[in-house]
Amino acid sequence: MSRIVQEEGVRQLGARALRNAAKRLGADSEVFPVRLEDVRAADISLRKPLVVPPIPADGSLTINWVSTPPAPGSGGHTTMFRLIHHLESLGHTCRLYLYDVYGSRAEDHEPVIRSSYPAFRGPVLDVTEGMADAHAVFATAWMTAYPVFNDPCAGKRFYLVQDFEPWFYPVGGLSALADNTYRMGFHGFTAGRYLAEKLRADVGMPADWFDFGCDADRYHLKENSRRDGVVFYARRLAPRRAIEIGLLALEIFAERHPDVDIHTYGEKIGSIGPRHTDHGLVTPDQLNDIYNRCYAGLTLSMTNVSLVPHEMLAAGCLPVVNEAPHNRVVLDNDHVRYAPATPHDLARELSDVVTTPNFAQVADTASASVSGRSWDAAGHELDKVLRRELQV
Repeated sequence: MSRIVQEEGVRQLGARALRNAAKRLGADSEVFPVRLEDVRAADISLRKPLVVPPIPADGSLTINWVSTPPAPGSGGHTTMFRLIHHLESLGHTCRLYLYDVYGSRAEDHEPVIRSSYPAFRGPVLDVTEGMADAHAVFATAWMTAYPVFNDPCAGKRFYLVQDFEPWFYPVGGLSALADNTYRMGFHGFTAGRYLAEKLRADVGMPADWFDFGCDADRYHLKENSRRDGVVFYARRLAPRRAIEIGLLALEIFAERHPDVDIHTYGEKIGSIGPRHTDHGLVTPDQLNDIYNRCYAGLTLSMTNVSLVPHEMLAAGCLPVVNEAPHNRVVLDNDHVRYAPATPHDLARELSDVVTTPNFAQVADTASASVSGRSWDAAGHELDKVLRRELQV
């Protein structure tokens, strides 16, 4: 050990230890999720003077967004781009700065971004090369908060918080690094009321929130739908979606209802029975078709709720969700079914849905319950918050 210290120095030894620790997190976490030099540079006890460039007479703003490389179909990135699109439609300028611990360049990701999110008009840049001055600068995930905190560019700091990310990890170093970002002095804009209230109460972080919208152009009730199944959003790579509990619930449900089809999507999981269809990764249009074939959708969220329940409702498929304050507060919909997060309780709730009389009428009212939910409302709320905080 002393030889390694002499040859590489203390800083390199620390980086080596952190890399080794990261490898123990599993095959999908061999690269540490945040650049070590960014963590080292961030003294979150310090508060830099707030500098905001003059705002043009027309009130148009320039906004920097710092994001991990967006992937097609990513719910968090989709929500971010919906907000950006609304701001651009109001005449604001948005720049996207990518934060990639794997070392790829913005130009490597730009073709995917342009094809997956074609409405985005701004430039795609590398945050490691520094950011230009802006009126507002947004972190969009915990690891992006570090470069947002450290970068010397002008602009009030904001934080798009779509989940309580310390819960993504066991209690330890990564959960602490994520939690520390809520103490950086940013203004939060959260997906749903639950997160805003939690951040205010836990760390005194100022925060506003927006309601989840629903993309009615993609998710809707189809005429003459024939329902014969249930569906489960299954993601091994997202532990917060509790795939183990969900699959056990489906197994119990299938024993009680051997005549009901079971659909899973999100990623390929292999066969779990003779009436199971393993769809894997699907397009929104394919997903709408699946929802319209199902009475109920099992969607588990051990942290903040996902976009899935509202999309299911729009297609007349009743979400069965684990009982939790963060789910009830954000969803706030009488057509969502709740059950304790045990396989037997969830299976019973699925069974109750598939045996509901006059289900076509239930599907109609469930779909109507989210028909007024537009993502424009979230965009309007963000524009209002920016104007208030920047005193436009």
